[in-house]
Amino acid sequence: MVNPLQGKALVWAMCIGQVGNLLPHVVVPAVMVQHLMPLWGMTNSQAGLLAAAYAAGYMAAVPILSALTDRYDARRILLMGSLCSALSTLAFAVLATSWLTGMVCWALAGASFAGAYMPGLRALTDRLQAEDTSRSITLYTSSYSMGVGFSFLVSQLVADAWGWRWSFGITGLGPLIMAFVAWKMIPVQPVPTGGHLLDVRPVLRNRPAMAYILSYGAHCFELYGFRTWLVAFWTFVIARHQGGSLPEPVTVSFWASLLAMPASIIGNELSLRYGRQRAITWIQVISALTALSVGWWAGGSAWVLLVLILFYAITVPADSGSLTAGMMSHAQPQFKGLTLAMHSTVGFGLSALSGWMVGLALDSQGGAQDPQAWLAAFGVLAAGVMLGPLALRLSKH
Repeated sequence: MVNPLQGKALVWAMCIGQVGNLLPHVVVPAVMVQHLMPLWGMTNSQAGLLAAAYAAGYMAAVPILSALTDRYDARRILLMGSLCSALSTLAFAVLATSWLTGMVCWALAGASFAGAYMPGLRALTDRLQAEDTSRSITLYTSSYSMGVGFSFLVSQLVADAWGWRWSFGITGLGPLIMAFVAWKMIPVQPVPTGGHLLDVRPVLRNRPAMAYILSYGAHCFELYGFRTWLVAFWTFVIARHQGGSLPEPVTVSFWASLLAMPASIIGNELSLRYGRQRAITWIQVISALTALSVGWWAGGSAWVLLVLILFYAITVPADSGSLTAGMMSHAQPQFKGLTLAMHSTVGFGLSALSGWMVGLALDSQGGAQDPQAWLAAFGVLAAGVMLGPLALRLSKH
């Protein structure tokens, strides 16, 4: 292989590839309210299920695909996952004709991303020196948010200009960037390990790693619910304040996603300075209080809501890099892929539950045009993330 990627060049290439892999990530939530819900006559619960299909597909595939990185070079799985991610997103553009067929295509897209995100993290860490790991992991995980930001921006702009199918068609080309990065990596074989591929008992016995895995699940519940319903919430805010000079949903969702990258980096630096468990606990408590504030103020001033939403966009992802770095620091080398599999299964399993539960909360309290319904929705997110500090406390030695 000519000029393989190594060192800092590899870290930055992986971050750029990650942005490409995430271009399709939130196309469904981004175009759902304006395009898919009116077209397919969906309720909020059905829309939540459609968006959650991505996380459900991811959760079903990630145990095997991440665990395989204990047996095979992670770059091979990353390459195939990225290619399949592009194909499945393009399939949504061509084949989806109802929310049910959309769910099938979107679940396949999520399953494909399962071969890209955590295997990508394994491929990166297998090629780094130990002293470079924490900040490199945080850069990689925080670039997730930049990818989501561009996913919101590109998909909404393209849908408004040329229709929703083009949103899937164009963003579906993004994962090809990561496929190229994977092809340029040097081969690295994992440490040989015995036992059954999906024997999770060694991970379950690793209490420090499980502490971060369970807290990561609470984080993902909040994060995915927020990103799934952010466009719908800001559409509701604009509708209540007709004639105001409020930013459009595409602008707010883009800002909120971009704020996540520096938030995650700062959160990791706080963890390095004050201790991971202490920093994560305070971040999650503050985030829960912010969610309740957004819900309580849902019927109030739009500009106050904008400030609260952007602050919430900082607190929600601020623990992300610290949680993943904490998990990786406690993962046993021979079970690193299996630990990644458990991390992602718990995280995206709760992500799938979140999008649906917020939709149920909205429907049960009068629908997305009722401020009281949004109080219930953000209350669900607050309750979910508050399980994070509990998990850290219960999982200590």
